[in-house]
Order: sequence, then structure tokens, then C-alpha cells
Amino acid sequence: MDKDKFLEFALSKFIRFGSKRFTLDDLAHEMSISKKTIYENFNSKEEVVQESLIAFLNKLRSEIHESVEKQKSNPILAVIDVYRIGLDSIKSFSPSFFFGLKKYYPSAYASISEFRTKDLNTLVKSLLQSAKEEGQVRNDVNIELVCELYLNRLELILFSTKNLFEKYSVQELVEHIIINNLRGIATPDYLEKSNYILVIN
Repeated sequence: MDKDKFLEFALSKFIRFGSKRFTLDDLAHEMSISKKTIYENFNSKEEVVQESLIAFLNKLRSEIHESVEKQKSNPILAVIDVYRIGLDSIKSFSPSFFFGLKKYYPSAYASISEFRTKDLNTLVKSLLQSAKEEGQVRNDVNIELVCELYLNRLELILFSTKNLFEKYSVQELVEHIIINNLRGIATPDYLEKSNYILVIN
């Protein structure tokens, strides 16, 4: 069994049907392997869920950092790219996947929480602080509060009442959730120079 391909396939099923609903029996059947083969590599279903999620987050982390490196001269555009990549990566997730993780697989959910706080939030705050130092963000803006109000826990906005991905494109969501809020904290000088970029990106 190719473990990387197994984890990728497993996650594709968990995010579509929900981590609780899609069983290891279902997974074994879909992959034409025995359940015993799965247990030769993993101790439990929670371990399968967690490892598949960690593999996904590692890939996402790498993609985000590569994009930020390319945009490091313009921190605001880097922030937009971070969320564009993030939203594009979770657009196929079912709401039941997120909420099922928290309820049934707390260790796996902790991986998402850790990624959000230690990677995503830290990176975005650092980028916005750089933008502030470079005169792209107004001096009176409280970056910590901006992140709390508009950028943290986006999955609650995207999935809490209905799956917004079913009605809107990733670009529309990035425009209305991220770009519009960044326009509100940007300096007039930055907006004058970059408004065209903020519109078309």
C-alpha cells in the first residue's frame, strides 16, 4: 500500500462524506484492499483521519509559503494569496467534515487548530505588520483585532449556516471576505497605487 496515495484518497472521502460517516470498511472496499491491510499500517480510524489531514496541511503549508515568498515585496497581496490558496484548498470540504472532526476526532481537529494558530494566523499577522511598517496599512489599525474579526476561523463563516462554496466562487469569496476588508485598513496612498491590482487579483 502506497501510504501517501492512501492518505490522499482517504481524505478525499472524509471531506466529501464526513469523517464519521465514511467508515474504514467503506475505505477498504473503495480501494479494493482488506480492512486488515489498513490496520497493519494504522492503529485506528482516528489515526487515519489525523494522518490524512496532516499530510494535507503539510502540502497546503508548503504551497502558502512558496506563494508568500514570491509576493514578499507586497505583504497585502501576499495575504490575499494566502487566503485564495486556503479557500481553494477547502472548497470541496463538506460542512459535516469540519464539525464532525471537532466532535468525534479531537486529535485530528487539534491539527487544524494548530495549523490555524501557529502557521496561518502567525504568518498573516506578520505580513500585515510588515505592510503597516511599509506604509500599506494605516497606523491606527489594530492588526490583532482585524485578524480576530475578519480572518480567524473562516470555516465558521463559510460553513456555519450553509456551504457558501455551493453558491459563490472562490474568487467572489476572496473578494468579499478578504480583499474588501483589506481595502478598509489600507492607506489611501497604497490604494491609489494598487487598487487596480486589488480589483483584478
